[in-house]
Amino acid sequence: MAEAARRMPEVPHRPGTDPESGPSDPSRLSDRSGLSDRDAQMLALERQWWKYAGAKEQAIRDIFDLSATHYYQILNALIDTDAALTHDPMLVKRLRRLRTSRQKARTARRLGN
Repeated sequence: MAEAARRMPEVPHRPGTDPESGPSDPSRLSDRSGLSDRDAQMLALERQWWKYAGAKEQAIRDIFDLSATHYYQILNALIDTDAALTHDPMLVKRLRRLRTSRQKARTARRLGN
């Protein structure tokens, strides 16, 4: 089961892209929406559900060679782009809602509400 958590999420091949290129070349565009291959793979990873604690963080390290903190900083910038919204509107809107609700919860804790 641990092996399945480490595999790269499947990103559908789109015309005009090289399916052999991975996250090592983020400048390559994955589709007409303007996302790089790495950005598309990040969204594909976010689409998955994680059954075990720590499995997602390990997958982030294995696939992108990033710390979880750095990954989430990049992801937060990514979901604010129009290209990400065009690529997967439902996912990006869900991620934005989750981010907003977490920000509100943090603010409420700080204010003692």
